Amino acid sequence: MTSSPEKKNGPKKTPVWTTINFDAPGMQTDFARVPYSSNTSAYGWIPVPMVCFNGGKGGATALLTAGTHGDEYEGQVALRRLVHELSRTELEGRVIILPALNQPAVKAGCRNSPLDGGNLNRLFPGSANEGPTAAIAHFVAQELFPLADLIIDLHSGGSSLDYLPMALAHPGRSGPEADAIRRLLKCFGAPYSALTDGSGGGGGSTLYAAAERHGIAAITTELGGGPTLSEQGLSIAEDGLRRVLRDFGIASSLKCREAAPTQFVRFRNRNGTIYSPCDGLFESFVRPGQNVTSGQCAGFVHRIDDVSTQPTEIVFRSSGIVAFKRFPTLTATGDALIGLLKADAA
Repeated sequence: MTSSPEKKNGPKKTPVWTTINFDAPGMQTDFARVPYSSNTSAYGWIPVPMVCFNGGKGGATALLTAGTHGDEYEGQVALRRLVHELSRTELEGRVIILPALNQPAVKAGCRNSPLDGGNLNRLFPGSANEGPTAAIAHFVAQELFPLADLIIDLHSGGSSLDYLPMALAHPGRSGPEADAIRRLLKCFGAPYSALTDGSGGGGGSTLYAAAERHGIAAITTELGGGPTLSEQGLSIAEDGLRRVLRDFGIASSLKCREAAPTQFVRFRNRNGTIYSPCDGLFESFVRPGQNVTSGQCAGFVHRIDDVSTQPTEIVFRSSGIVAFKRFPTLTATGDALIGLLKADAA
């Protein structure tokens, strides 16, 4: 693999710091402290909550994150619950938890940071000096990735998408990496597991894509949709986290339900995603998980600027399984309305 310019010259030291000693046994809580100079605080920092549990017996390290997008709640709640559970659990390995990774976005309840507009899951591996959101990504990639043997970054559809509960991963760069990723997906046990190259969103700039480049088994999830908390998605997250920590020998005493077999799928190419052709009101005729066929009507977009015209019909160009649909009815030209999956032949 060709080294990046940053690697050739040596990685820039992250400006983010913490009082946590990751090698010390026991439970430690602090913040990843992200320097941020504002109108009201010239030398301030943003507090990104972080907890480290170290069993002091060696073993694997799990890095668990949520709140990468602030309007996605299932992972945030699941990790907060897990913190309380692990505080009374004997560990053989180490668990590092950041349940509100993009803390400014979490506090604002929005996808991107209100401070700099940064979409944290489009900024990896980050930068030491291009704003607070890029600095968070840089800290994770430079300081936490080297500690981790496996990574789970919990997401859901957020305010704009109603998503089929699923886990996702890049396929791995070699046979052993691919095997490790599939093992992690099967152990997490979401109803669906998608192998993706990231072309549908984020490419190589997501947290789990950056982890793949470091050779770390990493998965992400989509566990709900809309500006609310999905009980099903929360349950999938909690059970999946417990199984992974148990089966990877990090917290072998954790109790959890056994996973049903996950169905491996892949996203269709761009022909499998329908985008709004105009501003309007989106009327969907399908739901996530539904099987659809090429030529089938997916819904209408009713123009809001001309009530005399017939609604624009949306038609599937491919067959497949509905992975997501747009949650808000109000839509604009270019908004993703529906995306499709197909069964994985591998």
